[in-house]
Amino acid sequence: MSDLFGSAAPQPEQPKKPTPAKASAPAQTQEAYGAADIEILEGLEPVRRRPGMYIGGTDSNAYHHLFAEVIDNSMDEAIAGHASRIEVHLGADGYITVTDNGRGIPVEKHPKFPNRSTLEIVHTVLHAGGKFDSKAYETSGGLHGVGVSVVNALSDDMVVEVAREQQLYRIQFSRGIVVHDVEPVGRVQNRRGTTTRFHPDPQIFGVSAHFSPGRIFRMTRAKAYLFGGVELRWSCDESLASEDVPAKAVFHYPDGLKDFMTARIEGETRITDEIFSGKSGRPGSHGSVEWAIAWTIGDGGVQSYCNTVPTPDGGTHEAGLRMALLRGLKNYAELTKNKGAANLTAEDVLTSCSAMLSVFVREPEFVGQTKDKLASGEATRIVDTALRDAFDHWLAASPQQAGKLLDWAVERAEERLRRRKEKEIDRASATRKLRLPGKLADCTQNAAQGAEIFIVEGDSAGGSAKQARNRSNQAVLPLRGKILNVAGASRDKLAANQLISDLIQALGCGTRDRYAEDDLRYDKIIIMTDADVDGAHIASLLITFFFQEMPRLIENGHLYLAMPPLYRISQGGKTLYARDDSHKDELMATEFTGKGKVDITRFKGLGEMPFAHLRETTMSPVTRTLLQVKILDDRDATKTTVDRLMGTKPEARFEFIQENAAFVTDLDI
Repeated sequence: MSDLFGSAAPQPEQPKKPTPAKASAPAQTQEAYGAADIEILEGLEPVRRRPGMYIGGTDSNAYHHLFAEVIDNSMDEAIAGHASRIEVHLGADGYITVTDNGRGIPVEKHPKFPNRSTLEIVHTVLHAGGKFDSKAYETSGGLHGVGVSVVNALSDDMVVEVAREQQLYRIQFSRGIVVHDVEPVGRVQNRRGTTTRFHPDPQIFGVSAHFSPGRIFRMTRAKAYLFGGVELRWSCDESLASEDVPAKAVFHYPDGLKDFMTARIEGETRITDEIFSGKSGRPGSHGSVEWAIAWTIGDGGVQSYCNTVPTPDGGTHEAGLRMALLRGLKNYAELTKNKGAANLTAEDVLTSCSAMLSVFVREPEFVGQTKDKLASGEATRIVDTALRDAFDHWLAASPQQAGKLLDWAVERAEERLRRRKEKEIDRASATRKLRLPGKLADCTQNAAQGAEIFIVEGDSAGGSAKQARNRSNQAVLPLRGKILNVAGASRDKLAANQLISDLIQALGCGTRDRYAEDDLRYDKIIIMTDADVDGAHIASLLITFFFQEMPRLIENGHLYLAMPPLYRISQGGKTLYARDDSHKDELMATEFTGKGKVDITRFKGLGEMPFAHLRETTMSPVTRTLLQVKILDDRDATKTTVDRLMGTKPEARFEFIQENAAFVTDLDI
């Protein structure tokens, strides 16, 4: 007997059975498949193998999601009434430290694992946490017990300190494995709570991945807006500070979302003078709701949260908001005998509505581990009930303001009905209906002549571009993530790609032999990406797409590259922008030679650039610089080069890099 199960006594020899006839196929063609081929992933290895299942991918959004998981744990302590202060520090070395003065994670041995500390279990075992019932936390953002353990698995270094009962404990991990077991460090008198310091693993996210100071700063500030009972203290190393990101700041907003909304709509033209805001229920308790809503002449949008966790894809709580606002405005129209409100829909009321909504629900259900969308059915009822009476009272208290809002919403409804009627006429007289992607912020003019569309990378850059644009003739289409490399993709894969589908729909001119110049909706197609290596990569993928799928668009002179600056240089009242490092050095040597401090701001990306700077440097036709993309006279040679560098053979790209490495004079890593 095999010793797979340990040693055993000798067994009597069994009589041999007749040998079956061999199959006709040669033995070497038979693929072996047995028990040894079945892998069993233990501990946190599944997270490292498939990070996308836990944090949605390995892109910048996933990278920053690690910070969200850690600060959410501290926020849960604050909402439960055990912490009043949270500190966040971003270091130039890429580490983030989050500290709270809550109860501190338990350190004693766990009853189910008597040889392991609870502090270790929480960080190394999936689905281990204190939020599966309502005993430790009435409401919380971390519900699946995978948050901090996933952060640990995807960090090459994590150190956790816990101060409990005047004793400080410390444990260290690397890639989910304990490096230094939990041990007492010493006595502490006036300290309690948990401190987590971690660094995302470059093996998972790439060596060029980094935290955006602006994004981490805004995420930290948002938590203070969402719960007025906590003070958030922000700090970062001086080298990371900028005009928009201070080295130190303290956030405490007793008025919560109303303060948030006031800052958000600053400078915008309002339809209603007052912000509709309020709170319902005990802050942070099950069923409590807070909201702030303003109607402005702008793009608007709803930002929603559940248990302080952002829900960018909305969900059931936003459905409750829509129901309450629509019902309230229709009821007011009946009281004022406004018959035009009969055709109102929620979209008419929410157009250009800037809304902030925060709800707290016990054991909420999210769609996916990244919690982008709320699925709890009771959230609809909770929000609808909380807002219904409050909105009725708000409208009745200011008839003039309510009348403005109602007239504006009725105009939107009439415009929607007019557009629908025009589409019905077009559908009857044409064989093709134009469909536009949802993320496209289109311009108002109908003529293609003089119209421009800016193709930008990501929703953050898209938000800045929408604020910076001229709405009459400039459209913005954000693309989330890197576009498919069409040079090495099959037609089926290309047809199934959503980003490419959105782009083709927005332009309206068709591709390849179906390309129709007269149907092109814009005169200029402008690729606007960050002034870094990732931006150049995305731009090259987009140019490859246009060269392969819409070559006539390039030949007819429609394709351009925007030239956003990398630096902003100021001295006294003088401000100039530099395209790159060499341009910066040139300006420093020629334009900033006088006395006085010279301030140099390095833009991390378009999403971090104030929209006024983006308009001035990159989008305004008066001051911007555009590069027109052209195809060389020898089109076959161009196609050969594109196929060589962007095709399916990586060795061709490697050969090109080797041949041209000598021309690289400055490598920024």
